This record gives sequence, C-alpha cells and structure tokens, in this order.
Amino acid sequence: MKITKKRQSRYRLRYDKTTGLLLISPWLIGFVLFKLLPILASLALSFTDFHMLKPAETSFIGLANYGRLLHDEAIGYLIAFTLSSAIRTIPLQLAASIFLAALLSNPRLKAKTTARTLFFLPSIIPGVAIAFMWFGFMDPATGWLNRFILPVLGLDGFNDVYSDAAVAFLYGINSLWAIGPGMLIMLAAMQSISPEIQEAARVDGAGPLVRFFRITLPIITPAIFFTLIINLIAVFGGVILLDRGNTFSGGGAPFDQYITHVMFNEWDLGYASGLAWFFFVIVLVVIIALFTSSRRWVYFPDKES
Repeated sequence: MKITKKRQSRYRLRYDKTTGLLLISPWLIGFVLFKLLPILASLALSFTDFHMLKPAETSFIGLANYGRLLHDEAIGYLIAFTLSSAIRTIPLQLAASIFLAALLSNPRLKAKTTARTLFFLPSIIPGVAIAFMWFGFMDPATGWLNRFILPVLGLDGFNDVYSDAAVAFLYGINSLWAIGPGMLIMLAAMQSISPEIQEAARVDGAGPLVRFFRITLPIITPAIFFTLIINLIAVFGGVILLDRGNTFSGGGAPFDQYITHVMFNEWDLGYASGLAWFFFVIVLVVIIALFTSSRRWVYFPDKES
C-alpha cells in the first residue's frame, strides 16, 4: 500500500510538472527565441566588426569594440547624463509613491478604490505620448502655458522649451506619471503592517509623524528597495524620449538611444553590441552595490527570527 501511494504521489508530481511546463511553454518559447538567443547573439557580435550593410565582410576582432569605448567622447557624457537623470527622478518618484500610498491607506479617506484607480491610470499611458503632451503644453507658440496661464499670472512667456534645463524639468515631471506600480507596492506594504504596532505606539504617545517616520518607513523599506531597483532599471532603460523623436542628438538622449543610433544610423551592429554589454555591466555594478548596501538600511524581519 505504501509503495502504491508513493508511486501515485510521484506520478502526480510528474503530471503537475508536465502540466505546468505546457502551460508556460508559450512564454518559454518566446523568451528563448526573442530574448535569450538575441542576447547571446549580441555577446558574440560584440567581438566582431559586423556591419549591417556589409555582413559578408564580418570578421572576428576580439576586444577591439570594447577598446573603442575608451576613445568614444560620447560615452562619458551619456553615463553622466543617465546617472544625473536617475539622481533627479528616482527620489522624486519614491517620495511621491510613498506620499500617495500613505494618503490612500488613511482610514478616513473616502472612495479609496476610485482614488487608487485614478492615480494608477496615468502609468499605463505610453511615456512617449506623455512627453509629447508636455512639450505641446509648454510649446512657446501654441502651448497653453504661454497662451493662457503665464499671461494671467503676469509672467513672461516660456520660450526655451528645448533647452537642457527645460528638458530636465520635463523629464522630472514626466517621471511622476509612471509611479502607479510603485504606489501600489508601497500601499500593499503599509497595509501589511500589524495594527497592534501602530496602536501600541499611539498609546505610548507617538504622534502621526513619529509613527510614520519611526515605524511605517522602517517596516516598508523592503518595498522601497524593490521600487528603487525597478525605477533604476526604468531610468537606465531610457523609457522616455526627450529628443522630439530623434534617435540621438547629443542633447537629452539616454545611453540606449545612442546604441540605437550606432546600430541604425551607422549600421555598426558589432560596436552597438559592445555598447549594450558595457552598459549592462554598469547597471549590474550599480544594482550589486545597492544590494550590498541594503544590509544596512533595509529591514528584513525574517532574518531576525
């Protein structure tokens, strides 16, 4: 009888594994064909001089593409711009996500479901559409800012919407439209806090601000850390176009748009692959540094048990 039950459990486990693999097979096939294989192919191409217009002349050149990075004047600027964009936008996104989550978790707030939906909706709108909307709003000739708002306030018109300062400002404002997922993560973390902890602090005389900064924020640091990583990857991925549709103009273009420029304007797929892997290493180093530092400021209750 015991042998029969063991066989049945093994058969059931094997059946469940087979069924699970069949159910996720469309995703697995898509991942292998459209992600894993291109990633591995790009690594191989980074060691060649593959030119998209002359594929027959491709040859192995070793680390020459990576050596070329050291002499590319655009690399330093793009890395600095990407890091400065992350420093400007990520703290703003985190602060806004935490504020909205705290607001929506307030028991006195009415129509919470409607409010959550309204705050989340802008995050599903493509970032490119939102960026062009803001440029249209601030356009010196036809934008609402110059035509209807600033004159009423007695202020001069805004005539340099494509300057570096204006682009940086629009980039920061535009990033706030994508805080919906981060807000939900923070909200879920706040709602998971035991009411007994808050009640005990309230009985001890802790006010709302003290409870928020001394109890709520430390407890939700894992959610803050997760959102930080997600936002960092999004900023490094250059999800927002700020060059009026140009692939790369040397102005507000992030690193990945420079890769696109090298690939489709210069047709140099080998060097573009080298750029992509170089940037991947930079992102990986930053994320590893964040994970290392998380031991000092992220609260993991499981490690204390």
